Amino acid sequence: MFTLSQEKPGDWWEVEALYDLCFAPGRTLLSSYRLRDDVPPVPELCRVARDENGILGGAIRYWPVRIGPWRALLLGPVAVHPTAQGEGLAAALIRDTLERARQMEWGRVILVGDLPYYGRFGFFRLEGVEMPPPTNPARILGHDLVPGAWEGVTGTVERNA
Repeated sequence: MFTLSQEKPGDWWEVEALYDLCFAPGRTLLSSYRLRDDVPPVPELCRVARDENGILGGAIRYWPVRIGPWRALLLGPVAVHPTAQGEGLAAALIRDTLERARQMEWGRVILVGDLPYYGRFGFFRLEGVEMPPPTNPARILGHDLVPGAWEGVTGTVERNA
């Protein structure tokens, strides 16, 4: 049994260690990390999942970005400790934070990921939206928190500096 809560400042390094465990070495060299450089995450959407003993089982973070004049949330990373994978924890973190983002009146979410996985949460392939290279355009996905929020949105995703 896991409990979801907002990430606290003291959780930062433990969450970073989880990301290091779950992702390939050099993860911070990915182009999506350039959108996070010197930009604080959205604290209300940075969530952790801990078991009854307080052990970190999963984490998710969101970052503000811009596509021209449009604001969006960049979802990621989301990670689940290998010992807790397959229990629906990532899905719980994603659903929880998408609902929180909607309540905070964000309109749209973007991520780089696999459509077969993220499609079940309402994500779809974005056309005309470019992430910094090198990013496979087929992996650029969006989610409407407000119906039609991605309609007419085109351009390059940039840091929200």
